[in-house]
Amino acid sequence: MPGRTAKPIEAANVDLTPMLDVVFILLIFFIVTSTFLQEQALGMEPPPPNCEGCPKPITPAIIIFVDANNTVRVGNTFTDIGAVRSTIERRRAEAPDAAVIIQADPAALTGTLIRVRDIVYDAKVERVNIVRSAAPKSTM
Repeated sequence: MPGRTAKPIEAANVDLTPMLDVVFILLIFFIVTSTFLQEQALGMEPPPPNCEGCPKPITPAIIIFVDANNTVRVGNTFTDIGAVRSTIERRRAEAPDAAVIIQADPAALTGTLIRVRDIVYDAKVERVNIVRSAAPKSTM
């Protein structure tokens, strides 16, 4: 091609110094103008050892066990199913806040378990739990 002269190819150079200056200026601006939140901590001091508003210690539960032979035991004493209510009422007089736990052997009849549960409800016990468990070891 006549009239055109070949120019040497130069490498393109980009100067990043002005861009870095702008980035540092923006960084300084945001650090200086930002506000930090002051978080409020919760006071976690334990209550004094002898206080009037402290929760009372947990009272022991009344445990009723129905074994595989459908015999009923309140605590460690064998009880006739007709005497369960009086036994519960007597124990609740000693510990009014006590809950009742009915432990039933998997081989126990459902009817016996429901009868015991109804007796406990008739005794006006509010906290009743029914659990499935194995027979306790006899202490005789």
